Amino acid sequence: MPKTNINYLKICKDLTKDLSQRTKEVISRRFGFETGERKTLESIGDEYGITRERVRQIERDGFSRIEPKLKNYENVLGHFEAELRTAGDLKREDLLFDQLAGGKNNNCLYFLLTVTKPFQRFSESQEFYPLWTINTNSLGLAKKVVDAFAGKFEEIKKPLSFDEIYNLYDKEMATSFDKPLNSQALLSYIEASKKIEPGYERYFGLKEWPEITPRGMKDKAYLVLKKEQKPLHFVEVARLIGCYFNQEKVYPQTVHNELIRDPRFVLVGRGLYALKEWGYEPGVVKDVIFKVLKTAGKPLTKEEVVQAVLKQRLVKENTVLLNLQGRGEFKRTPEGKYTVRNA
Repeated sequence: MPKTNINYLKICKDLTKDLSQRTKEVISRRFGFETGERKTLESIGDEYGITRERVRQIERDGFSRIEPKLKNYENVLGHFEAELRTAGDLKREDLLFDQLAGGKNNNCLYFLLTVTKPFQRFSESQEFYPLWTINTNSLGLAKKVVDAFAGKFEEIKKPLSFDEIYNLYDKEMATSFDKPLNSQALLSYIEASKKIEPGYERYFGLKEWPEITPRGMKDKAYLVLKKEQKPLHFVEVARLIGCYFNQEKVYPQTVHNELIRDPRFVLVGRGLYALKEWGYEPGVVKDVIFKVLKTAGKPLTKEEVVQAVLKQRLVKENTVLLNLQGRGEFKRTPEGKYTVRNA
């Protein structure tokens, strides 16, 4: 049933048309059919000069009168139920509304779900976004699934695509739960969660990870380098931040200032940055030479030193040789090899 073919506002008006004028107005205001704004019991009571409890009674009376008419829309309501059942009996509210009506007529959908059994809404909590369910047990199952995957993310320490998440569930975790989940149900549970979120290009991970919720320019630069998987000049990093995150003004010097202060990034060439997690070590070329020779534990030829340093720095060979042959930490052995002075 295509979501664009259903006139939800027409259905809501039909369900309420035989109610008394005041009951119809109360329900219309409460759910915002016409205005698009749902009003509280208290604000409606103030309009009519009655208590919020009296407003609630009028609303309940209206619902009881609407209930017999719902059978006229069994196909539509059955479609709602089928969508939720496919999603593991539970779906985040905004995503459900988008699925059913492309994000339009949300207040009408809210009303239809409210007056129809077995739909039940759960308000936003510390763990979940607002959601709808047709089986309250599904919320407990969703919590178990999300907690299990949050633990798995803590273990693997990297974002996963949803295909990778489902493969992980299928191979390692399916037997941990009483009820097997199809891919749509698993996705629905994860999307409802506040612990696990989709990041750039919908790779999922823990919400606090910078890959998932970037905080400021340095986290965005980190994501750019993770995506490109190669060292980049800070000007190029700035350009790609603008492209990936739809930012109009990204100043290269600002990016450079952020990168040079953050230990996740290593300056590996003139203006070129790489991620430390790729194996790059901080320091200038001389520092890299020193570490290469100390790690080797024996004298090395200049070719061996150059080869090792160029794995860490994107500089010219002559730059390495100048640092190696200058007076200071390094000395040349009688065999023509190099070692650390006083090693």
